[in-house]
Amino acid sequence: MLPTMINFHKAMTKLGVADDAWRLAEKNYDSIVWVSESKVTKEEWDGAVSELQTELVAQEYARNRRTEYDALNQFELISDDTINGTTTHKDAIEAIKAKYPKP
Repeated sequence: MLPTMINFHKAMTKLGVADDAWRLAEKNYDSIVWVSESKVTKEEWDGAVSELQTELVAQEYARNRRTEYDALNQFELISDDTINGTTTHKDAIEAIKAKYPKP
């Protein structure tokens, strides 16, 4: 899987390489143009990208939950629950958490 531009920037940041130390010609390690002495090896690069991809996958459940939470009108649900003595909001949140459990 090829990293995106954001992954390139994050990988370089993770490796402690300044933004002005490199440029990218294409979307692969071999196309990195080093403009300073702050070079990293392919192995260091692959390790940083792998760590970032692992972090991204590990947080997928949270991104999925956030999308569904944002679609809820939570204030209205909470207000209606208070007035009506219902648990609609709590039930909706629990359903989302069950749909996207933590790994």
